[in-house]
Amino acid sequence: MTAVQGTAVDITTADGTADAYLAHPADGSPRPAVLLYMDAFGLRPQLRNMADRLAGAGYTVLVPNVFYRHGRAPVVELPGFIDPGARPDIFQRLGPVMRSLTPERAMRDAGAFLRWLAHAPAAADGPVALTGYCMGAGLALRTAGTYPERVAAAAGFHGGNLATEGPRSPHLVAGRITAELYFGHADHDGSMTPEQQERLAAALTAVGVRHRCEVYAGAPHGYTQEDTAAYDPEAAERHWEALLDLLKRTF
Repeated sequence: MTAVQGTAVDITTADGTADAYLAHPADGSPRPAVLLYMDAFGLRPQLRNMADRLAGAGYTVLVPNVFYRHGRAPVVELPGFIDPGARPDIFQRLGPVMRSLTPERAMRDAGAFLRWLAHAPAAADGPVALTGYCMGAGLALRTAGTYPERVAAAAGFHGGNLATEGPRSPHLVAGRITAELYFGHADHDGSMTPEQQERLAAALTAVGVRHRCEVYAGAPHGYTQEDTAAYDPEAAERHWEALLDLLKRTF
């Protein structure tokens, strides 16, 4: 692992200014860029640590606060460790924030994030990779389909509602995707049922998207997040192996 430099940055979007965290190898050389999409709990020390780990593997990593329209991170106050008892109150406050991030707003922002990376000295020229967690997996999938010329790879871990029967489901962008995809589904995840898993895989297969979808047996929704009770160390390490393997193949 190489030495890492992390800094707070601001990104101008069509709707304001998004605060973000940028991590990259400390030598300053341009590296392949990864856009890391947050889970619902948002930009916080846990996600900064994850960005630092990716940067230590040789990448430039941008983690934007996708809820910036509601303020700088943290948008809602979070405990240092998120246990099941804290979740109902947190999601009561986060619910309106999450619902306000429409697909149109999210993809408008995605364009701003990708343009910012295209001009960042720490980011190498060429396409980027995406990785997303929980709600961020859906953002990664939508971004891969909305900006196919800019995305070489996209991964999603314990994502929810990726392939619903609704008319705005993220999987409906499959026909525009040119990137290679990887999804690590949580086991017995009510937000990503076996029916949704099958629908997602079928949609990607039907249009020839290179992909792999796996269920992490015994791992709960949120298994990568060390500051929550859902954290599963074994599944989290499996996620790192899968993500780094995807990046090595596509960059």
